[in-house]
Amino acid sequence: QLQASGGGLVQAGGSLRLSCAASGSIFSINAMGWYRQAPGKQRELVAGISRGGSTNYADSVKGRFTISRTNAKNTVYLQMNSLKPEDTAVYYCNAIAGGGDYWGQGTQVTVSS
Repeated sequence: QLQASGGGLVQAGGSLRLSCAASGSIFSINAMGWYRQAPGKQRELVAGISRGGSTNYADSVKGRFTISRTNAKNTVYLQMNSLKPEDTAVYYCNAIAGGGDYWGQGTQVTVSS
């Protein structure tokens, strides 16, 4: 019900843009966000955005990542610039809606040094 895309392999300093679209079966989406999980680590919040457009970021990505959304398309984006090897992880999109909490399937981001 959440389909993420845009991951891949990039060199340090490069950029990637992740996208995540919610299917029509998810109604009344409020907050959307991106999480990531590196090997051996817990899943952590990367960035979140409210329906009204308020955003919050993990300290480690502030100034490098930008989250945005298109409410009409129920889509959330994550523009990632100045990528670092420590950004390597599986990235998951999340949507909090009237029907509950939804997760995408995850997309791998690998940053080589």
